[in-house]
Amino acid sequence: MYKGVALSVLASVTFGVLYFYTQFLKPLDSEQTFAWRMLATLPFLTLFMWWTGDLQHVADIFKRIFRQPTFLIWLVISSILCTTQLWLFLWGPINGRGLEVSLGYFLLPLVMVLIGCVLYKEKLSRWQIAAVLFACLGVGHELWRIGGIAWETVYVAVAYPIYFFLRRAFKTDHLGGFWWDLFLILPVAIYLATVYSDSLALIGQFPYLIWAGLGLGFLSALGLGSYILASRYLPFVIFGLLSYLEPVLLAFASIALGERLETAEWLTYIPIWLAVLLLVLEGSIHLAKQQQKRKALAQNLENYQDRLK
Repeated sequence: MYKGVALSVLASVTFGVLYFYTQFLKPLDSEQTFAWRMLATLPFLTLFMWWTGDLQHVADIFKRIFRQPTFLIWLVISSILCTTQLWLFLWGPINGRGLEVSLGYFLLPLVMVLIGCVLYKEKLSRWQIAAVLFACLGVGHELWRIGGIAWETVYVAVAYPIYFFLRRAFKTDHLGGFWWDLFLILPVAIYLATVYSDSLALIGQFPYLIWAGLGLGFLSALGLGSYILASRYLPFVIFGLLSYLEPVLLAFASIALGERLETAEWLTYIPIWLAVLLLVLEGSIHLAKQQQKRKALAQNLENYQDRLK
């Protein structure tokens, strides 16, 4: 559990850093940035998997394809579900649909909590129920403020939970499955980076984009790899609720960059910040209780040893 929480927090912090980092990728557009992100992420992800000892999962899936060729159909579907989300994350803000995409990320944790409770019969603690209620309040206000739900919002909120649910069902809920998600999209990425666009000419004109692309690949591999591992180690409910840390950090990042929240937006963010705070408090209390139990156990063991003497 603790390992999953740490990985989820690491992923959220890394995504927050990526929010700043995208400024260094100009003048690449969303499709060009997506293409080079895929091309740069896979090598760093492979190194990350070698470091974590997960590289064997890539070969295991390759063997499954040979034993069961129809398994490749699921891998293609998984790749599409995953990489279209990564593309939409970049496409939305550049094309004036960032608000609709961000609202999807507000709805996403609630959908994942619902799936965890309904499909996996996971139970919520009192702290988690309160966090869900606060999150519902914030998301409900945002829906009312915008006045509707766009297709981008629905796709983010629904496709990701389906992706994670099916990964568990097909037993590809590890970094090996994510590696194949990126590997199968490489032909599309190469096409977007070369034939479809003039990104090679832009890189020749702005050589700093080479280093910016490598940094993008490293941060993406670290963030996405941690996120995928967290989804494996955590129950759906906890994984979903912890996902609220990312929009909280992105909001602080936006403020640090000079943006200001409108008066109406405070009723969206404050309840969500309170939801994250409740999760932090619950985790802190749990850790404190565990520490007390360990101290009590150590003291009892010491007393027992003294009596034996």
